[in-house]
Amino acid sequence: MDVEVTRDAAGGPGGGTEGWAKEAPARWDAGKAAAFGDLPPTLFGLGTPAVGEPLADEWWRAEDGRGVIGYGRLDDSWGDAEILIVVHPDRRGEGLGALVLDRLEREAGRRHLNYVYNVVPLTHPDREEISAWLRAHGFEEKADGELRKRVPRAGVN
Repeated sequence: MDVEVTRDAAGGPGGGTEGWAKEAPARWDAGKAAAFGDLPPTLFGLGTPAVGEPLADEWWRAEDGRGVIGYGRLDDSWGDAEILIVVHPDRRGEGLGALVLDRLEREAGRRHLNYVYNVVPLTHPDREEISAWLRAHGFEEKADGELRKRVPRAGVN
């Protein structure tokens, strides 16, 4: 697997990160299975992937000195990007989801996309909590349940 690693000496929410790696090609592996924890990949439209199976879209892995923090997925089309943020269950509540969100937003900005969005599945066990977290991070909820946020342009504060 080819991996593009960006080092972040400044760190971010939840402490310093050592890497933000784009996976090319992205594959289902033990790290992703651990990060999803008790949440089945089918909940997010990923089917039931076998170890080593290629995954659609673009995936990034966030790591720090303790290991894998989590993953971000970006599926861009028609000027917007659907995102998925997965933080390892042992690391949830440390502010690391905000780090992954920030990195996905930066990537969307570099691509000159308009919005990042997410639809929290109706059957997600923490649907209200996840939706509230996204709203707290600037997402607006639409009538159809989609949560979306305008992407700042790269190089614009």
